[in-house]
Amino acid sequence: MMAGFVRAGLASCGLTLVLGFSAMTAPTLAQQPVPAAAERDGRRDFDWEIGEWTTRLSRLQRPLSGSTTWVEYEGATVVRPVQGGANLVELSVEGPAGRIEGLSLRLYNPETRQWSLNFAGGGVLSPPVFGEFRDGRGVFFGQDTWAGRAILVRFVISDVTADSARFEQAFSADGGATWEVNWIAVDTRR
Repeated sequence: MMAGFVRAGLASCGLTLVLGFSAMTAPTLAQQPVPAAAERDGRRDFDWEIGEWTTRLSRLQRPLSGSTTWVEYEGATVVRPVQGGANLVELSVEGPAGRIEGLSLRLYNPETRQWSLNFAGGGVLSPPVFGEFRDGRGVFFGQDTWAGRAILVRFVISDVTADSARFEQAFSADGGATWEVNWIAVDTRR
């Protein structure tokens, strides 16, 4: 049986999703090989981040609720290489709203030439976001739920220098038409 496809354009972020449906099992977008014309080896994209960082974090207290209250944290991030190209991020920050501890395992898939960023915090492993670096900027997308609603997640790494970087997370509850930033971290090398 031939698979049908639906194209959903997310114009605000320049992303077009192709969703497949069929009686046969179709691979997900993250499993699709990249065409030869786009070949780029990104397995060293995170090498700049190996080491210890001071982290200043702002978090929107109640995402997707209309709230504009942000809470501040400060602490440390340690990034270590693991298993030939992957890396492990350990985050530990605290502030008036409490403490956040988390781990992120970043895995590079040489077949798709994309990274998966897998975050665990508070005893929960979140669904991964997938993406890559282009022109010094990393952009990663995924699906998750928030307060029982299906959402899209966008994670952007920008302003990368040898001694600093910015990390931003945003949620969309309307299929990518609009995005609400809810997490901004700026890391400075120790």
